[in-house]
Amino acid sequence: MQSLPFSATLRDCRRLFLREHEIHVNIGVHDFEKQGEQRIVINVDLWVPLAISTPREDRLDEVLDYDFIRRTVAERVARGHIHLQETLADDLLRALMAHPMVRAARVSTEKPDVYPDCAAVGVEVFGCKE
Repeated sequence: MQSLPFSATLRDCRRLFLREHEIHVNIGVHDFEKQGEQRIVINVDLWVPLAISTPREDRLDEVLDYDFIRRTVAERVARGHIHLQETLADDLLRALMAHPMVRAARVSTEKPDVYPDCAAVGVEVFGCKE
């Protein structure tokens, strides 16, 4: 994922991330893609205000748990076949942004096995609360 340009909106945030989360997903519009799962690589960045995510007592309940990101991905994938990477990325972004601690999020999905002459094809979306 490319680095995000500095933004005053995110200046007071920490960034949580999930890198190269590899899963197998029923995804694709072509008949051959509907026959089984494909390998997908997901990357997520979440920006959470320091004021509500700086632990005072070194306890998990004081921060946004990384399990939230993985659980969100697993729950979306479990809902069944997805035609487009855009749909997957948009659904994940919407679910991640619904968390009250999240100010901004970026999600990318990649299919690394589509073409032999490139590392991956994919999509990336970004959202930020006002």
